[in-house]
Amino acid sequence: MQVLVPVDGSDPSDVALEHAFEQFAADSITALYVMDPVDGATAWGPGSADDWMAAAEERADTVLEEAEAMAAEAGIDITTDSVVGRPARGIVDYAEEHDMEHVVIGSHGREGVSRVLLGSVAETVVRRSPVPVTVVRHED
Repeated sequence: MQVLVPVDGSDPSDVALEHAFEQFAADSITALYVMDPVDGATAWGPGSADDWMAAAEERADTVLEEAEAMAAEAGIDITTDSVVGRPARGIVDYAEEHDMEHVVIGSHGREGVSRVLLGSVAETVVRRSPVPVTVVRHED
């Protein structure tokens, strides 16, 4: 089975990755980092897009190296990749384009008004994913 685990260096994504190692150790696991241009949108000017891309790629490398280290510690081989886009859309598109069969995603254990106001990448992925999604909750 092809299993996709979106990672961003947060505790919820680490918990999701560990869950994938436990539940899908015999499968092919891909850790994906989505570089969000909106997240880095500040003062746009000459060269700023290039600066943003360089910083985003550096962050992606760091997060994916950490995922590889976690996998090595667990005795599991993983594939890593990164894409540019809005997080939920990037995850769903990647799952479709790379024939993923399952997504394991971390989520904060927020409820009620906090969840509604903040939105949720995990919730959007669940609604739009073409494949089953396991949401691993991380309590703050």
